[in-house]
Amino acid sequence: MDLVSVRTTRVPRSRAELTFSAGDLPLGGGTWLFSEPQPGVTGLVDLTGLGWPAITATPDALVVAATCTLEDLARVPAAQCGAARELIWRCCTALLGSYKIWHTATVGGNICLALPAGPMTSLAVALDAQAVTWPAGGGERRLPVADLVVDVRACDLAPGEVLRAIEIPAASLAARTGFRRLALSPLGRSGTLVIARADAAGEFVVTVTAGTRRPHQLRFDEVPPARALESAVLRLDDWYDDAHGAPDWRRAMTALLAEELRVELGGAA
Repeated sequence: MDLVSVRTTRVPRSRAELTFSAGDLPLGGGTWLFSEPQPGVTGLVDLTGLGWPAITATPDALVVAATCTLEDLARVPAAQCGAARELIWRCCTALLGSYKIWHTATVGGNICLALPAGPMTSLAVALDAQAVTWPAGGGERRLPVADLVVDVRACDLAPGEVLRAIEIPAASLAARTGFRRLALSPLGRSGTLVIARADAAGEFVVTVTAGTRRPHQLRFDEVPPARALESAVLRLDDWYDDAHGAPDWRRAMTALLAEELRVELGGAA
């Protein structure tokens, strides 16, 4: 879609050139930005010109640039992401985008758009990823991706602050995980997406997205009894309501999927 109100497009090549004026928006892949009218947007600041490496593996973490495309993330070799390779693939394919979308859409854009069904948010929160941001005044800020997305279409980012990368800890990459997703139609937007993670130290973490307004983590010292997990899911109180699922359906299906994952990762049936 033509953004008829846009008058300027800038491509910064360095941190010093990364500035925003009134009416400017950061541009990553633009697959959502160009999909509908953007009233009030008069300028675009193209982050891809900064040349951030898409994926960097370190002994402690997998660093995924905000401008990394879903295509690049989906192809990350197992040598870099360990046991999380299957989960990464499942989350990338949960977007149900065409090849053109995969080739262009970015990890950071999907997270910062903060839609409940954003699968990059699901992946990052499920693996305890840290968000690394660049505030407008310089330096960097770190916070869990679970705290970055605070509501539908709302992130904890100040004016002029951009997401630079997410860092996925090596311990999370090595953990056993399970994935469940439900939608009202075979190719529909996710109605609920549940990921469970069992760490080597015994911690059991269930991440709920798509069905709630913001991501939630349910943490246990070990695989919990069925009733404890169900109670934790049912205590969530911000179930989303739109054409892709009613709150009561999302709540019931999330509890069902969480129990399936509890059993899959070692809980008593």
